[in-house]
Amino acid sequence: MRHIAVIGSGPAGYYTAEACQKVFGEGVRVDIIDRLPVPFGLIRTGVAPDHQSIKGVSRRYEAVALTDNVRFVGNVTIGTDLSIDELRNLYDAVVLATGAPHDRPLEVPGAALPGVVGSAAFVGWYNGHPDYADLAPPLDGPAVVIGNGNVALDVARILAKTEEEFAGSDIVGHALTTLKAANIDTITILGRRGPHQIAMTPKELGELGELDRARPAVDPRDFPPAAEDADLDPGQRKSVTHLRNFAATANGADKPIAIVFDFFAMPVAIEGDGKVERVVVERTALDVQGRASGTGERYTVPASLVVSCIGYRTPPIEGVPYDERSGRFANDEGRVLPGLYAVGWARRGPTGTIGTNRPDGFAIADKIAADIGEGAGKQGRAGLDALLAGRGVDLVTFRDWQKIEAAEIAAARAGSPREKFTSIEALLGARNP
Repeated sequence: MRHIAVIGSGPAGYYTAEACQKVFGEGVRVDIIDRLPVPFGLIRTGVAPDHQSIKGVSRRYEAVALTDNVRFVGNVTIGTDLSIDELRNLYDAVVLATGAPHDRPLEVPGAALPGVVGSAAFVGWYNGHPDYADLAPPLDGPAVVIGNGNVALDVARILAKTEEEFAGSDIVGHALTTLKAANIDTITILGRRGPHQIAMTPKELGELGELDRARPAVDPRDFPPAAEDADLDPGQRKSVTHLRNFAATANGADKPIAIVFDFFAMPVAIEGDGKVERVVVERTALDVQGRASGTGERYTVPASLVVSCIGYRTPPIEGVPYDERSGRFANDEGRVLPGLYAVGWARRGPTGTIGTNRPDGFAIADKIAADIGEGAGKQGRAGLDALLAGRGVDLVTFRDWQKIEAAEIAAARAGSPREKFTSIEALLGARNP
């Protein structure tokens, strides 16, 4: 029997477990360990609450979790409850599928002012992540969103929506109440480069043109000649077409919220008296390689809230080689140390979609098969249970999670699929209603 531990219960973790089932059949036992009492990682706490169709992929992971040879082990923290070395002694293979849940730091003066938050924190706040339930972002003035990817679009869209537009979503109640009382008239999206360099996908961009009380605005002068659109890949071309349409139309001019795309704009400082009040921006220009550099021209953008959406990093774990420059675990095509592997964003950095993790998981499963053979007769699950029981760790099973989920569904407001519990205590308490 082969014993495999997967650390992290998001897409990368469950795709890896599924792949191990396909490769080893009944000859494997997989334990999926997570520090939270709930599974599915960013599917639960990262995907926008108004994108319920994307969250539906969790049903595939549930099917894997309910098989006999895969187990969810929640409420267990690596580095506190047990170490990587202990896991390596218990399992034939340990797979790091921790994702990249920490924000890449915004390294400009004033980034520590109250009112400046990272996207992981802000997204976690409106998605009910226990780490960020008490964030209380200031929503009483103009907002600035830094970044030109889909996370920036999610943040801008959530800030701009009416209460009615959240119907059918699982945005948590505390966020919905705060957003309902918000007083934001301008959301500025800052991007260092231009429309042709965005990392925004057509569907997400198109949604901005359909909001009830917000209108996207783009300066037509930011575009290169239309003929250059032909050089873009089809998806990028569709995205740029949306931006051109935003620039060309005056529809929605009577809507009270403007979502302003400020291209060729690099934040160089954040200023304010005890809290954020403005962002100092430097105009940029692109060189022949498409790299942005400052031109010396500066101006300010008013802001009471700044959300930095500039990327993510995998948090280091003691005893695991780490690539500081890339913000992920150091690895050779997924191999970290003998018996230790990395998969998904923990392996390659925060790139790719949810689906990208499936072939990644199968590639790691093949490497594990080549490395461990029939297994080394390690204790695996039995050893883990004995170790955690001896330390008084209150582990959460997938059956426990199903009770938590049932309680969240029962607590849902009208039209919402669930009302998430936003503290560890509430989540653990929901196992025994």
